[in-house]
Amino acid sequence: MSKHASSPLAGISRRQFLCYSALAAGATALPGFGITQPRRLSPNDKLNIGVVGVSGKGGSDTTCCAGENIIALCDVDEKAAAGPRQKYPKASFYKDFRKMLEQEKSLDAVVVATPDHLHASVASMAIRMGKHVYCQKPLTQTIYEARLLRRLATEYKVATQMGNQGSAEDGLRRAVEVVQAGFIGPVRQVYVWSNRPIWPQGMDRPAGEDPVPANLDWDLWLGPAPWRPFKLEQAESAPAETSSKGKSKGRNRRGVYQPFNWRGWQDFGTGALGDMACHTVNMPFRALKLGYPMEVEAESSGINKETYPLKSKIRFEFPAREGLPPLTFWWFDGGNPLPGNPYRHDGNNKPPKEVTADVEALMDKLPGSGCLLLGDKGSLFSPSDYGAQFFVKLKDEKEFIDSKVHEGVKAIPQTVPRNEFSGGGDPRHHLEWIAACKGGKPGYSNFDIAAYLTEIILLGCVALRAGKKLEWDGPKMLAANAPEVARFIQREPRKGWEL
Repeated sequence: MSKHASSPLAGISRRQFLCYSALAAGATALPGFGITQPRRLSPNDKLNIGVVGVSGKGGSDTTCCAGENIIALCDVDEKAAAGPRQKYPKASFYKDFRKMLEQEKSLDAVVVATPDHLHASVASMAIRMGKHVYCQKPLTQTIYEARLLRRLATEYKVATQMGNQGSAEDGLRRAVEVVQAGFIGPVRQVYVWSNRPIWPQGMDRPAGEDPVPANLDWDLWLGPAPWRPFKLEQAESAPAETSSKGKSKGRNRRGVYQPFNWRGWQDFGTGALGDMACHTVNMPFRALKLGYPMEVEAESSGINKETYPLKSKIRFEFPAREGLPPLTFWWFDGGNPLPGNPYRHDGNNKPPKEVTADVEALMDKLPGSGCLLLGDKGSLFSPSDYGAQFFVKLKDEKEFIDSKVHEGVKAIPQTVPRNEFSGGGDPRHHLEWIAACKGGKPGYSNFDIAAYLTEIILLGCVALRAGKKLEWDGPKMLAANAPEVARFIQREPRKGWEL
């Protein structure tokens, strides 16, 4: 039997199995934590929050939670953490999230905004200690990790939310209602495209090693990923990036891996698909009750063992489900290499023109990203990565019409509860989670649904790396025709970083 053939925990080591079994039984087999229930809070109480990964998106996540008590900050890069530390002077600072979780006994909740490869490490430890968790998208780097976090969140009864903030938008929830009301009829085709990657992809690992900056703990940054030497210089043959005015932005503006270009590396990120599909596929995933696909096949500009390709087209086949017909979902990202720069693209990888003709007529030209649902009665198009705005066009109509003014859409009743908080989508998404931590309703992107969405998306990454069509068994978490991809479904973490 395949090591992944029986359950989400199949294939783990005996030691890991014993640990998981002890946790499920309510024991305290793992040092430092057992089955710990979250502290009960009233709506007027303030959460004690720790943030892991405080620069970049972590900085805005912290700002969105600043109405609570930010008591701990954690980042492996002291230089990147300087601004947040100054902004929250009363917060303790750590480089190692494990020390933060062990020492900050009063923590109620943790925000995870690290690179993808560390999401599950931080979130799983926090959940096992009874902490509520807000985790950036994609929820995890591997399918196994997503399945594990989904189970743990239920087991430990913590409030969770994945950081696909479009979930808070009224427009996305309205689109779900419109599709599920049958307004555009049964949907059989979905097309989603992206202007990502906006970082280098398609290159091999650069040779050599550079000194690790004094402000960076490289070993902690690598975490569960295999060890590799630190590199500051851009990969070989990649020229300096150029601004829109033609001026060089500098060869080392973002480095090879850290602090941003990690997204394109298979050991650390999930490529364009993992970065954006938790946003752009969120609406059709919900509206069409996608569940697990039965077949996934990827085409690309070529993939090596280090980075994701510069251009990808992925086909997901979903079976009939809950009275809905079989559906094909197409994903497009990237494009052809730019002249003189083989690791940046021209953005020309889009759906066929006959599919997007009405969209081009609406927008004057095809936008860099979009989501298009084709139904038997009409079409629905969203130009927003977050699904905040959408347009509809019935078969007897000449052009797309904004859903807010379409008379047919106006007649469809509201069935999905709205986010009750004010402000932009990102703050409202965090506030919904904070309310859930205090006993309110679960977040709209809690791990029960976010992990499901993440699994589907990461399966596309597996198909890219496999280089062949996958026949997928979702419940068993395996590709029946490709047992060799098990190492992409569940990675082998570096010693000392087991989940």
